[in-house]
Amino acid sequence: MNLTMKFNLVLIPVLLVSGVLATYFSFDILEKNAEKEIIDRAEIMMESALAMRSYTVSEIRPLLALQMKREFRPQSVPAYGATQIFETLRATHPEYTYKEATLNPTNPRNRAVDWETDVVNEFVKDPGKMEIFGQRDTPGGRSLYYAKPIAIKKEGCLACHSTVDRAPESMLKLYGEANGFGWKLNEVVGAQIISVPMSVPIAHARQALERFVIVLGVVFVAVLVIVNLMLRLIVTGPVKRMAGLADDISKGGTDTPEFAESGKDEISILGSSFNRMRRSLDRAMKMLEE
Repeated sequence: MNLTMKFNLVLIPVLLVSGVLATYFSFDILEKNAEKEIIDRAEIMMESALAMRSYTVSEIRPLLALQMKREFRPQSVPAYGATQIFETLRATHPEYTYKEATLNPTNPRNRAVDWETDVVNEFVKDPGKMEIFGQRDTPGGRSLYYAKPIAIKKEGCLACHSTVDRAPESMLKLYGEANGFGWKLNEVVGAQIISVPMSVPIAHARQALERFVIVLGVVFVAVLVIVNLMLRLIVTGPVKRMAGLADDISKGGTDTPEFAESGKDEISILGSSFNRMRRSLDRAMKMLEE
C-alpha cells in the first residue's frame, strides 16, 4: 500500500465524520433560523393587520356611519378589515392563518377556542405583556403561533360593544343582543393570533440543509483532490524520484544525476542528504578503484 493510499484512508474518514457532525449541528441552527424567519414574517403580517384595524376605525367607520343606521356594514369593524387583508396575504402565504380570538365576540366566528382562550387569559393576567410566542399540538402536527393582545384603547370601539342600547340597530338585527357587550376601556378582550405549522420552518431548514450538504460535499471533494495533488507534488513525487535514483545507483549507475533539491523543507533536506551520500559513495568507489 503506497503512501497516498494510506494518507487517504485517514483523510477520508476524518472528512466524513466532520461532515456528519457539521450536518447534525447545522440542522438545529438552521431550524432555529428558519423558525425566526417565520416569526419575523408573522410580525410583519401582524403589523399589517394592526394598521388595517387603525385605518378602519379612523377612516372607514366614519364614512359608513349613515349607512350603518339602515344596514350593518362589516367593513366598519376593525376585526373584519384585518381578517380580510390577511386573507389577501394568504394568497401568497397560504401556510399562515389569522384569527382575532375574542372571549365575548359579536361575530361568532371570532369566538376563542380552548387554547386561544388560554392565550387571551395570559394577556388578561399580565396587561404589560405585548406578545406571546409558543407551540402547540394539532391534529396536523406541531404548530407555531404568535399572538398580540386586543385591548380597547379608543372610545370609538365602545360604540358597538359597551351596552346594547348604544349599539347600532342594524348590528343587533344581524348578531343579536346576547354577545359582544360589556367591554370596557383598556380591557383586554381578545388576541390577534397568527399560526403556522412547524412543518414549514422544518421544511425550510431541510432545504437549507440540503444546500449546505451539497456545498460541504463539493468542498470536501475539492479538499481531497487538492491535498492529494499537493501530496504528490511535495512528498510522494520527490520521494519516488529519489527512490528511482537510489535504485539506479544500487545497480551501478555511475552517471546517475543528483537529486534536484530546492527550498528548505524536509524533502529538500532529505534530498541534500541523499546527494551528499551519493558524492561520498562516488569518492569511496574511486578510492577503491585506485
